[in-house]
Amino acid sequence: MMTTETLPVTLQDVVRAQELLDGVITVTPIEKSRALSRMVGGDVVFKCENLQRAGSFKVRGAYVRMASLSAVEKARGVVAASAGNHAQGVASAAKALGIKARIYMPLGVALPKLAATRDHGAEVILHGHNVDEALAEAQRYADASGAVFVHPFDNVDVVAGQGTIGLEILEQVPDVDTIIMGVGGGGLLAGVSVAIKERARQLGREIRVIGVQAENAAAYPPSLAADALVPLKKVSTMADGIAVGRPGQLPFSIIRELVDDVVTVSEDALARALIFLLERAKMVVEPAGAVGVAALMEGRIENPGKVAVVLSGGNIDPMLMLKVIQRGLYAAGRFLTVRILLDDRPGSLATISRIIAEHDANVTGVDHTRVGGSISMGDVSITVDLETKGHEHSEVVLNALRAEGFQPIVVHF
Repeated sequence: MMTTETLPVTLQDVVRAQELLDGVITVTPIEKSRALSRMVGGDVVFKCENLQRAGSFKVRGAYVRMASLSAVEKARGVVAASAGNHAQGVASAAKALGIKARIYMPLGVALPKLAATRDHGAEVILHGHNVDEALAEAQRYADASGAVFVHPFDNVDVVAGQGTIGLEILEQVPDVDTIIMGVGGGGLLAGVSVAIKERARQLGREIRVIGVQAENAAAYPPSLAADALVPLKKVSTMADGIAVGRPGQLPFSIIRELVDDVVTVSEDALARALIFLLERAKMVVEPAGAVGVAALMEGRIENPGKVAVVLSGGNIDPMLMLKVIQRGLYAAGRFLTVRILLDDRPGSLATISRIIAEHDANVTGVDHTRVGGSISMGDVSITVDLETKGHEHSEVVLNALRAEGFQPIVVHF
């Protein structure tokens, strides 16, 4: 493994970034999670970047990049493209530095993210149907106008700025053994690994740094295996903050040398982690910020010891939160939908309702239909939505229905 001095970003770069950020960003708190600690048999704390200015860690790298510009470059303004956190980070940093910012966001971007970016004073241009199209347009504008393009992760100053989180964690949790965070393009993971690995070397100890990706947007495992950038053909995940189909060249060159592992988690695991953070930690966290918690809950990290999980952002669209909560409840067995085909005669629905009530489940919705491709004349299809207490309780309810002669079919979403 090469030393950090030979990498494109060094510990000195991160220390300089920390000096630039002094008094500008929030030194976010560390919160212990007793519930997750018991679950994994370790000592778990959260680094709460969901409480950062503009709602995520992105303001760190954006500010360092823009504060490092010359007076001439600042006068030209900056341009960026993003569907959320990077947009808000750039807009917030630009406002603090008095720099004009233009942000390209894709059509259909979540309204709360659009409004928040505009509230920071940036000019927002809606363009394209995805972030890649918005990025291409932002680059064209930069080339034509001379505005400085602020890349979300493939830049030395941006990586150094994100790495300041690592320095803060070491100051707040000196005996940390493992640090876990989500990874998309790789700026956060690269920056933190530079800070942590060099400081650990100076202290004569080992600290593991582990990245986590959504399994349907995991470009790093194949890229690390091939020792070359391997772009994904398709990216599909609720964790839009890390939905990046191709690693950044600069972060990749650091991550392949310093990071101990990059693991993946499923969409259901993400949903369960979000529910856990809401219920047990009282934390509003976006899916991309919850991947580290999901990895711990799924047992993807062996022997974590004292572990710090970076909750990288809290900018979640309420409509997405609604869908994620529902999926999380399904995944945890606390929400159950069953379809039952039965004779169309009086009393059948009442019998089903009685069985459900007797077994302490709660009906939240009923659909009753007599027509459809699989429904015979004289039959009726009943679809029932239930609140239950978990997988075991769901099975108890299903067995009770079967014992009464019904044949419930579990509907999966």
